[in-house]
Parts: sequence; C-alpha cells; structure tokens
Amino acid sequence: MSNEEYIIKEAAPDEFAKVGELMVDVYSQLEGFPSKKEQPNYYKMLANIGSLTENPKTKLLVAISSNKKIGGGVVYFGDMKYYGSGGTATTEKHASGFRLLAVDPATRGKGLGKRLTNACIQIAKNEKQNQMIIHSTKAMQVAWKMYENMGFKRSEDLDFMQGELPVFGFRLVLQE
Repeated sequence: MSNEEYIIKEAAPDEFAKVGELMVDVYSQLEGFPSKKEQPNYYKMLANIGSLTENPKTKLLVAISSNKKIGGGVVYFGDMKYYGSGGTATTEKHASGFRLLAVDPATRGKGLGKRLTNACIQIAKNEKQNQMIIHSTKAMQVAWKMYENMGFKRSEDLDFMQGELPVFGFRLVLQE
C-alpha cells in the first residue's frame, strides 16, 4: 500500500472506462452478490458507468491520486427520478441519492469510501436537498456499517428485490 494522496473530483470522460472497470471488478468480487452471469445487464451498466452522467444533475465522482490512479468512485443523483433502483426511491422529492460506491481493494483503509460519501452529502446540501437516499445489500456489510456510523438510518419503505437479491434502503436527513 502506497502513501499516495487522493482527491475527490468529478470524473472526466476519459476516466469513465477505468471507473467502470473498477466497479465491475469490485462488485463481481463481493461474496453473496449476484455474478456477471446472473445479472449481465447490471454489470453492463457498471462497465458503462459514465453514461449515467448524461442524466440531469447526475455526477460520477472519483477518488484519484496525483499519478492518476483511480482508487474509488460513486454516482451522485441530484434528481431521484434518474436513480435507477427498484422500489419507491425514484419517486422521492427534495432528495438526492448515490449508488454504486466502489473502492479499489488496493486502496481500502484510506477512508476513500467515506470521503466519496461525504462528497455526495456536501453536493446534496449545496443543492438544498432535504435528504440523501441510498441502498445497500447484505454483501456490502463494510459499507453498510460505514453508512450507519455516518448517520444513515434504515428505511424499510425503500427496500426492494433485485431479482433474487434483497436490497435495503437508507436515509440521511439533511434538513427538515
């Protein structure tokens, strides 16, 4: 593990493919998460992650080192109708969300997941959103614990099934 410093920024179009590769790699290695064979469309979406930024108020954020190594990424949605999940999350008003947080296994333990999450929260606060909505699965226990430690609360009304996979909703109140 190196001591490289990472900054959080919006991904440039020439970084989209590398972020997509990272996301496919990270999600395909999650124990208990559906495989590429089980959910090919999901992995196609991950590989083409940059295309989500074509939607209004949607940003692909990356943690990138001074030597251009991508340590992680996440997609921020300033308009929930583009969030793309099952369940009721896409109908939420005055809310932002993020999905598809991934951190390179080689950079874990540097706080990049938390920094990417905080960057999304800050954007939502700047946009004067009332809440942040996210989803997680049992396969993502490290992230799940981090979200709870950051103040996200389980919201069963946002839960849904992605094929055979239960997906669990969370909210963070930003302002009343």
